[in-house]
Amino acid sequence: MGSSVRSSRSVTHPTRRTVLALAALGLVAAAPGAVSAAAPPEGQMIWGVHISLAPTWFDPAETPGVITPFMVMYALHDAMLKPMPDNALAPSLAESWSASEDGLSYDFVLRKGAKFHTGEAVTAEDVKFSFERYRGTSHDMMKERVAAVETPDAEHVRFRLKKPWPDFVTFYGGATGAAWIVSKKYVEKVGEEGFKKAPVGAGPYKFVSFNPGVELVFEAFDQYWRKQPKVKRLVFKVIPDETTRLAALKRGEVDVVYSIRGELAEELRSSPALTLKPTLVLGAFHLVFPDQWDPKSPWHDQRVRQAAGLAIDRKTTNDALTLGYSKVTGSIIPYNFEFFWQPPLPVYDPGKAKQLLAEAGFPNGFDAGEYYCDIAYANLGEAVLDNLLAIGIRAKLRPLERAAFFSGYGEKKFKNIIQYASGAFGNTATRLEAFIAKGGAYVYGSYPDIDELFQQQAAELDYKRREATLHKIQQLMYEKTINAPIWQLAFINGFGPRVSESGLGLIPSYTYSAPYEDVALKSK
Repeated sequence: MGSSVRSSRSVTHPTRRTVLALAALGLVAAAPGAVSAAAPPEGQMIWGVHISLAPTWFDPAETPGVITPFMVMYALHDAMLKPMPDNALAPSLAESWSASEDGLSYDFVLRKGAKFHTGEAVTAEDVKFSFERYRGTSHDMMKERVAAVETPDAEHVRFRLKKPWPDFVTFYGGATGAAWIVSKKYVEKVGEEGFKKAPVGAGPYKFVSFNPGVELVFEAFDQYWRKQPKVKRLVFKVIPDETTRLAALKRGEVDVVYSIRGELAEELRSSPALTLKPTLVLGAFHLVFPDQWDPKSPWHDQRVRQAAGLAIDRKTTNDALTLGYSKVTGSIIPYNFEFFWQPPLPVYDPGKAKQLLAEAGFPNGFDAGEYYCDIAYANLGEAVLDNLLAIGIRAKLRPLERAAFFSGYGEKKFKNIIQYASGAFGNTATRLEAFIAKGGAYVYGSYPDIDELFQQQAAELDYKRREATLHKIQQLMYEKTINAPIWQLAFINGFGPRVSESGLGLIPSYTYSAPYEDVALKSK
């Protein structure tokens, strides 16, 4: 193919048509034969999880454009490529991949020795089946651009594209669940609903049990190709209340807790036996105004949207909720994403906000209806609502369980104000596709000039021209005040004295513990 061999760590643009070979990636995987030499897994590690877990997250085919399902998927499943500690797209079930010189095909070589929890080998048919049944975020875009998935033999898969697409690997392996593989034979045997009740994957841990609203239990899979897990059993215990989560950590009832904020985070930080672990994640929180395309809505007036942005006291809220660890960037795109354009940082100016409201015809403010948010971030919503109320925008908080929130958002059921963030992997284009460009999974309306530029960049093979186009889109988003950015979240977690390796922060900017085969308890 006329391609050079190099580590995928240095490859950020598939259009360079490089070949990724496992030989260059000794840092990402132990040889499959090394598994049996490791000590058998021991003990049980318990997470205090901040949200109620949903069975839809057991199935990679249903992955929405958010990071939450990966909390489960990194344990239960494995992917052709996936973000790992030393590599943003590490070959996993695929031993290597390569792209043709014309950018119209991508070839993957499957790893020998990779098995599902049934004991059966992962094959090319499973890869093809998993892609074809995928129905999550970016489903339409990928199906429109992929002409065919071919399986020359059990260990080779070829994706043929209708036209060059520089972001194929980014969408396939990072921003969606399309590259996470399930067993064709098992799914066809038990059916779609049966799979959710008793999911089988190819990851480091096997499904044991799920008690909705209570806990999810996994057990180590000793034939996992990368390495044998160190911990025998993982338990994800649902504890929605932060005070209760921290108390459970202090009592030693759980080993790791997610999302501890404000005074409780200060308490965690000052507890000698506990460790505070903040991670600046890919969740860029912002307000969405789904009614801005409705001429009858106050949000149709850009001055009203600008007023909302000026009303938010980001620094005070950051200091109060996330101990100042969150990062204000002024964008819905994470600052560390490829093609990020830095807009002017937002300012806090309630006086200017009131002036803009008056100019827009709302000198006394207005009733803005419901403010929809993920219940796990209701405290951020409360702070923002107080800021909005101070300038006369009156709204009512409507917190929803995470699965219900994403379902309602994706089905375009919400109006007024939506507080949102996606912690999903990807790049600037993947975020724009899901949340800004026409046809996106969470797009209620769009702007023709931005849609046209988005289509241009998607087919642009020249890196600098593509970067300039994506920067222009982000400039237009800023100029039109499409959203009101808040911050890029610092997700504040903690762990207890039994933990040797929590897995928190091992994968850069990833929200949860992973890889689970690396988590460890201290020796007794």
